[in-house]
Amino acid sequence: MEKYDVVVSVRTEYIDQQSAPVDSRYVFAYHISMTNCGTEAAKLQSRHWVVTNGNEQVQEIKGSGVIGEYPYLQPGESFHYTSGTVLETAVGSMHGSYQFLADDGTEFDAPIKPFTLFVPNQVH
Repeated sequence: MEKYDVVVSVRTEYIDQQSAPVDSRYVFAYHISMTNCGTEAAKLQSRHWVVTNGNEQVQEIKGSGVIGEYPYLQPGESFHYTSGTVLETAVGSMHGSYQFLADDGTEFDAPIKPFTLFVPNQVH
């Protein structure tokens, strides 16, 4: 078992009622679950997202905490939250990382693997 190991999983959702395809506005929610699979307790410090739309336009987002919180995870503990993004295209992708500070003072990243945002039942 690794000392510093926060595992991130993502579930996405297209928000039809907030989207306006005629105006190139596609709203997506992403549901995040992060679990401390390591042996050292750690507190989330910041986030770094890379959002790419279907036109290959890239937006980077960096900030402290997530949704105004700084979850502190003991080994085995999880934290869940939902956030969202707006794209100009019906498909896009996101990836990034969370930066954590372990109780022993070690800083480490928890990678967020790339995931796709898409409008269901669209022909591409």
